[in-house]
Amino acid sequence: MAQDKKAVQFSGFTYAKDTDIAVPFVTVRNTTFNNETIAANHEGYFSFVVRMGDVIEFSSIGYETVRVTVPQLSEDKYTLRVELNPLVEELPVITLGRPLPWASIEEFNREFLAINISNDDVITAKRNLSPQSMALLAQILPRDAGEIQAYNSMQRHINMSNKAINQNFNNPLLNPFAWGALINQIKRGDYSRQRLKY
Repeated sequence: MAQDKKAVQFSGFTYAKDTDIAVPFVTVRNTTFNNETIAANHEGYFSFVVRMGDVIEFSSIGYETVRVTVPQLSEDKYTLRVELNPLVEELPVITLGRPLPWASIEEFNREFLAINISNDDVITAKRNLSPQSMALLAQILPRDAGEIQAYNSMQRHINMSNKAINQNFNNPLLNPFAWGALINQIKRGDYSRQRLKY
């Protein structure tokens, strides 16, 4: 029977009810024909092929679902303005379990205006950059990539420096005993040309 129905190009726009505000990305589903589903674009426009008598369902979050039946038509195009009714739900009133410490707005305003806030930027900067503040922030805030790389580079530099200090370099030019032995060998003539054998 579905093959006997006439195909129709079904197009239109989806709007919020009684307004000219388009509802974007509405899900449009043909419940009669294998739940074929498309989505309206960002302006609420949709267009696809249906058959006469198909039931089309329009749904979107925050709006009531609308069902439209494609009527019997003499032409092969059908255009419709679909109006979606917004779902408005009133939430219950919530009262705070603990009352505020001020009896009235005037008392709050007096207390608020009495707060001593330093207007000096230098004092504020010194307080925020104090070693205690920086230590507290270092415990709370994670490091970014630049800090991690700088820390790793510094650690490598310290490790290399420690290795260089801890190693005993045997440089004879810096050893006074080696100099003394060399001078004695020269005095004795250990390196004279007559004693060297070619």
